[in-house]
Amino acid sequence: MSLDNRPAAAGPVTSIEALVDWFRAGEKPAERWRVGMEHEKIGLLAGTVAPIPHGGPRGIGELLARLERFGYRPFLERGQPIAALEGPLSISLEPGGQLELSGRPFVCAHDLARELRRHLAVVRALAAELGHVWLGVGYRPFGTAAQAEWMPKGRYERMRATLSGRGPLALDMMTMTATVQASFDYSDEADMARKLRAATAVSPLVTALFANSPIVGGRPSGWLSYRTQVWRQCDDLRCGPLAPAFDPGFGYRAYAEWALDVPMIFVRRGERYLDAGGISFRRFLAEGLSGERATLSDWEDHLTTLFPEVRLKRVIEVRGADAGSEAMCVALPTLWKGLFYDAPALAAAEALVPLAFGDRLALVEDVGRRALAARFGRHLVRDLARDLVVLAADGLRRQGRCGEPEVAYLDPLREIIEEGRCPAERALARLGELGGDPAGLVEHWRIA
Repeated sequence: MSLDNRPAAAGPVTSIEALVDWFRAGEKPAERWRVGMEHEKIGLLAGTVAPIPHGGPRGIGELLARLERFGYRPFLERGQPIAALEGPLSISLEPGGQLELSGRPFVCAHDLARELRRHLAVVRALAAELGHVWLGVGYRPFGTAAQAEWMPKGRYERMRATLSGRGPLALDMMTMTATVQASFDYSDEADMARKLRAATAVSPLVTALFANSPIVGGRPSGWLSYRTQVWRQCDDLRCGPLAPAFDPGFGYRAYAEWALDVPMIFVRRGERYLDAGGISFRRFLAEGLSGERATLSDWEDHLTTLFPEVRLKRVIEVRGADAGSEAMCVALPTLWKGLFYDAPALAAAEALVPLAFGDRLALVEDVGRRALAARFGRHLVRDLARDLVVLAADGLRRQGRCGEPEVAYLDPLREIIEEGRCPAERALARLGELGGDPAGLVEHWRIA
């Protein structure tokens, strides 16, 4: 989730053109393209399967406070610690206490790997002090959303109130799931459209490779990526594959028009989160709300409450992967870098999954259940995923900007494809070795 640490933009915005121009302002020439990574992990109190509370001597608030020893400064909301900042890097909390690293943007995957390694070393040190265990897994394998402790953040209060009425698993999305995602630059509107369309097309293949959430309530759920099922039952107005991406002439305006009609969740004024009452941003733009007029900061806030599999802000965010091991977390941005920043790889990736939009929805569900064994027509997802990784590796080699080859970070994906088992299937095999005791999977999934 977004960390609301931006000052409000001065002055109201009155036209859709200004909202469209906000996307255009994100354009960057290719020599300035970077890759950013966000990584979430799920915490347990050591020796238990209970989540870590926010308060108390072993709470996540204490972890955030101790980050000052490592050069971070605390970020408070209403006097409560909800994040720690080090320059542009932040460590923040998701609604159910998931711990998120939002990293710096880098040219090379090597730097992403070093940043994640450093972050995990810090979290491991604090976990040892506080009695925490942090899991690289896509869905909290124990407990329920109803048992989760909500983190003290105004954004989450408003989201909880709004989304709980939108979908049966909306609260699971907020409190129980974890992901690894990456963000990428675009040079102009046409480049943005190509990238967003291609990413939406192949996102199910990436979901299959990273599927890592098979356990729900301590038992196998019948899904390899239950996180995928959660997102499908969260809010169909703001989640899932983005249909407009496949329309002729898709661009900034089309994305803005889609976003304008999604109901708002809140309007932020300082530390206050005003109830938007379910009005659309289009209506807010035209009429205002409780005497407040729309600003570009409100637009940016609204965009962070939209959850398509591929999201447009002033970067393109790819969001379809379960959280996993350290190696898998680095593999995710590396894979997308190979595709996004090489024109031949991008074009070939888009052509890999030539499906009508309705068929894509069916593929997403099949992938959630069967991962690499899913099919569409005569195509096996495992084979298409192999092709995708080859395309990404070739794209990385052609980019050649980073000295030591980056393709080695794709090795975990190659191993998954050759073995024919996604991370969830490996976890289920380990569960069998443990005699069916899911508590034993804590060490299997432990990342810090």
